[in-house]
Amino acid sequence: MACMSSTRLLAAPHKPPMRFIFMHRGNGLWPKVMVPESFDKALLQKEQKKQPFEVDLDNHELPAWMSPLAKHKANLTILQGLSGKMCTTGHHSWCSSLGVFKANERLSSIRWATVDFELARLFPSPAEHIELACFPDGGGNARGSLNGIATGFSARGPQQPNYAFGSPRIALDELFKSVSANQTARTRYELERKLLAFVAKNEGATADELHGIEKAKVQGYADSIQAIRERNRKIDGMAGRIRKHVPVLDEKYLADDVSTFDRQVGHTEVLLGALISGLTNVIAFTVDELGHRYTGITGIEGEKVNMHDVGHNKSFGGVDATEIRARCRKHHMTLVDRIVTRLKSVPEAGGTMFDNTMICYFPDGGEAHHSHGTEYPFVVMTGDNAKVKLGSRYIRLPDYGQAGHKTLGNWYTTLLNAHGNPIDHFGAVDTGLDKFGINQLGAIAQFQS
Repeated sequence: MACMSSTRLLAAPHKPPMRFIFMHRGNGLWPKVMVPESFDKALLQKEQKKQPFEVDLDNHELPAWMSPLAKHKANLTILQGLSGKMCTTGHHSWCSSLGVFKANERLSSIRWATVDFELARLFPSPAEHIELACFPDGGGNARGSLNGIATGFSARGPQQPNYAFGSPRIALDELFKSVSANQTARTRYELERKLLAFVAKNEGATADELHGIEKAKVQGYADSIQAIRERNRKIDGMAGRIRKHVPVLDEKYLADDVSTFDRQVGHTEVLLGALISGLTNVIAFTVDELGHRYTGITGIEGEKVNMHDVGHNKSFGGVDATEIRARCRKHHMTLVDRIVTRLKSVPEAGGTMFDNTMICYFPDGGEAHHSHGTEYPFVVMTGDNAKVKLGSRYIRLPDYGQAGHKTLGNWYTTLLNAHGNPIDHFGAVDTGLDKFGINQLGAIAQFQS
């Protein structure tokens, strides 16, 4: 296992914090669909052989499904060639692609905090980290909890799963209840505050009378309650700003039977409200998971599409699986466009909020429905103040086993190092790469500024 550092360097107080959005999706993301349609024969040959190269995107057309991002091309990087064979691949990956370790449904499989939580600790906020999800309703994480709050796809630390909001309505109710105009919600919030104060006082007193392991357990519980109270105190202190940015959602986004496409739009609006108000600086957004049955897909809105069957090339509503994948990907890019466009409209420190934002869109299980983890394609959007050298480029890194090959661990190490955590390496290493004599540790030098 790679070395994990506990050093934390907080963002300078006079500068706006960096924001990070991790949008991940199930069912794989084919490397071939990432390739610009305007590549000439020579570039296509390099691509087919998976030879390392990079080109400026200014003179190339984006793949059709990325067209919603055309006006943001200066901020766009298509990143190919990262591997993640040390992660869980295939149908369900749980928190492995964000944590870079093998994971399953057991708490004991969670070895450390996922990268999104590590970044959230570098840029503290009242809510620390927020997770939104289109949960599966047919296998995988949190099955059967489509509209609730359930185990998510990130982790706070060893054996500590995060919890995610499954619907825009529940996310809106919970995240913005402190400034809710609804009197019932406000009353509930005040009662919760009083209950937390009562429990914290009593648990603290109980801990004073205990010893050893039992004392540690109860004290840990009391400390957790105090942390929630401190979070609520900070949120109360910024109520005016939060109130200005409470998302106003049409009723269709708040319904229990909201379609998948609309659910994703609703989550995106909640995400924007949370970021702009300052509730959080880091959000994980599970756009879908393999066990999620899609509804609302353009042209076949009435179909309930089993994405596992799509992975096995089954058509729905007369539309073949390849086209269904493309329509879903394109819709995801409209979500990214919505985020980037909105953040570019919010002034901040002589620029805009997007200047201090990074968005990663990637598959949670690798390059295909039945993936091997040899590739994890990324679409990356970076603002001008992100401390990594990207922007308007197509980058293919050395293929698996080639000299200079890089992994998800190298990529996340790069992000952490660039933004204040000098960790030697994030995540587990891939023992299968040892036979190639590849140094797997550290950041990716070409991305360091």
